Amino acid sequence: MGAAANQWGEDMKVLVACEYSGRTRDAFLRLGHDAISCDTLPTEVPGPHYQGDIRDILYDSWADLLIAHPPCTFLTIAAEWAYKDEQKKKMRPDTLIGAARRQAREEAIEFVMLLANAPIERIAIENPIGVLSSRWREPDQFIQPYEYGDDASKRTCLWLKGLPKLRPTKMIDPRWVCCGETLPEGVGKYGCPNCLGDKKPLPRWGNQTNSGQNKEPPGPNRWKIRSTTWQGWADAWADQWGKT
Repeated sequence: MGAAANQWGEDMKVLVACEYSGRTRDAFLRLGHDAISCDTLPTEVPGPHYQGDIRDILYDSWADLLIAHPPCTFLTIAAEWAYKDEQKKKMRPDTLIGAARRQAREEAIEFVMLLANAPIERIAIENPIGVLSSRWREPDQFIQPYEYGDDASKRTCLWLKGLPKLRPTKMIDPRWVCCGETLPEGVGKYGCPNCLGDKKPLPRWGNQTNSGQNKEPPGPNRWKIRSTTWQGWADAWADQWGKT
């Protein structure tokens, strides 16, 4: 593979943890870097990929940069009700609740700490807003897909070690919603024909309903689709952390 100089004046060997899409890996490969992804799932596109536990290769002392996407199921602040011992809500039979779910959260936090303390000079850990801010530390940065060319909203945290903050690359304008309806183009943010501008319109992006919910319907692959790395983020990581 050809050499690729970055802002630190060296070729980079990049380890992408907990990513099956190959998007981050391939973004660095396109710039000529040595990059490999790792996940318990197989890679969705051909390319260097280790299918297995990241701990198998994390301490091989070869990576210059680690970009990690640890599973957020037990780190997010969603479904906080499920951590209570007594449940009245109807749920799927395989849903962890109570003590079992609390234990799963502790293990998820320990896994993040394992990644954060890896013997790698530059580390970026990505995760949605959740308990890491209180159980570990505040993130260094918040990013949105719509700041990097993707028509979507998903406020996400970055914890950085030895890396500069990511710079937005391409802003995607939202559609504006007021009184439950998308405002027609050209009327402006306050041109609602229903309230005549009395209410404050709300911004919505392509992955959101007018009420602000995620458009992805329930299904067995919903978690996988929603956890896929946004292409704009992958490109920005490679462009800004992988080259001059």
